[in-house]
Amino acid sequence: MNCCRKHGIPALFSFFFPGLGQLVKGQLFKALGIWIAFILTGAMHIFGAGIPIWLIIWIWQIYDAYNA
Repeated sequence: MNCCRKHGIPALFSFFFPGLGQLVKGQLFKALGIWIAFILTGAMHIFGAGIPIWLIIWIWQIYDAYNA
């Protein structure tokens, strides 16, 4: 199962479901933090500020799943 914890697979998982790549790598608290951030930015969509922040978090978590 170690082959699934390297680079591309977790990044691909995170592309489709944010935080899943971190969860596959065993980073439970980081995955929970990403999910909480997505919930908060989802609530911020009401005020129009959530979309840019959501996009930044989404790109970062894919990058993190690939490199971390």
